[in-house]
Amino acid sequence: MRFTKMHGVGNDFVMVSLFEERVPDPEALALAMSRPHYGVGADGLILIQPSEVADIGIRIFNADGSEAEMCGNGIRCVGKYVYDRGLCPREEMRVETRAGIRTIRLSVENGRATAATVNMGEPRLRRREIPMAGPDDARVIDEGLSVNGRGLLVTCLSMGNPHCVIPVRNLDETPWTEIGVEVETHPAFPERTNVHFVETVSPHELKLAHWERGCGRTLACGTGASASCVAMNLLGRSERRVLAHLAGGDMEIDWSEKDNCVYITGPAEEVFTGDWPG
Repeated sequence: MRFTKMHGVGNDFVMVSLFEERVPDPEALALAMSRPHYGVGADGLILIQPSEVADIGIRIFNADGSEAEMCGNGIRCVGKYVYDRGLCPREEMRVETRAGIRTIRLSVENGRATAATVNMGEPRLRRREIPMAGPDDARVIDEGLSVNGRGLLVTCLSMGNPHCVIPVRNLDETPWTEIGVEVETHPAFPERTNVHFVETVSPHELKLAHWERGCGRTLACGTGASASCVAMNLLGRSERRVLAHLAGGDMEIDWSEKDNCVYITGPAEEVFTGDWPG
C-alpha cells in the first residue's frame, strides 16, 4: 500500500489515497502506522476519498485508532496532497470532514502548493455543542474545573471537535503534559477533549502547548490554535487576529468579525512516500 508522510508545523500524518488503495480496517492501520520506531511514526492517519458533496472527502484517525472530526494542520496537508497530484487542481477547494465541509485556499509556487488558509468554521460555545457536562445552553468561560485536587480555570468550546483552553502565566514552568492527560479524560467531557495551554506574549501573540485527544503531546494543533485564539479573546487577553507560536512553528489565526469563522494560515510539507507491507 502506497502512503505519503506529511506535516503542518510538526503535526505529522500518514496520508493514504482511497482513489488507489483499500483500507478495510482504518483503526488498526492508524495504530500500526502511527507507532514510533515500529511504524511510520505520526500523530495520525488521514484517508483521502471521493465526496458527493465536496471536491474531496477525508477521514481522520488519531494515533490511538480513534476517529477525529477535524484537523486544521491535517486538512492543509490534504490540500497540498490533492493539488500536487492533480486529484483536485483548483487553488480553492471544499473538503468534506466529519465536522462538515471546510474550505481551503492554497498558496502555490512553481506548480506546487506550499501553504494554505483554512476556514475552520464558527466556534461553538454552548456546553451541549462541545460536548461538556452541565446546563446545555451555558457557556464555559473562565470556569473552575477540579482535576485530581488541582483547581484550574478553563474556557471550553468546539471547533468541530472538543477543546479545553487553560491560560497560564509561564508555559515553560507549567507541568502541562501531566495536567493534559488528566483533563483529556475528565468526566466533564463525555467524548474526551483536546487540552491547550496558552501564554499571552502580547495582545497579538500567543504561545501554545497542546495535549491532543487520542495522540498526547503534539507539536501543533490547528483546531486547538483556533480554539485558543477564540478563548483568549473571550477572556480579554488577546485580539481576534494573532500569531500563534507552537512547538513546531508559527501559524496565523484570525477570528473574523465579518462571518464569525476562524481562519488559520500555515505551511504544508511533504516528507516522504513509501510502501506499507500487507
